[in-house]
Amino acid sequence: MSELLKALQSMAPQKPKVHTVCISGQNVVVTLAKKLEVLKHGEEAYHWISASEFALKPPPKPKTQFSVLVKADKGYSFEEDDIHWPNKIIEGGETWLTESE
Repeated sequence: MSELLKALQSMAPQKPKVHTVCISGQNVVVTLAKKLEVLKHGEEAYHWISASEFALKPPPKPKTQFSVLVKADKGYSFEEDDIHWPNKIIEGGETWLTESE
């Protein structure tokens, strides 16, 4: 039994785990919480702010397009104001205009 205790005492203490992430091809040592955050979002979602700091890239702004019904010089006349039933093209009718943000 004493041999077991001597062997346990002579063992070297465990080294703390080093957490690294690779941002834009550069490996950097970070805390466990920061590594978990990087794993959650993905390494490609981060960029370098300065030589020692990195942060999430800003999300891309959505480019949405939508159609709006507007009055025009020449446009549609609708059956009982139902946009799914255009009757004819008249002066001062309504037309679809595509807008984007």
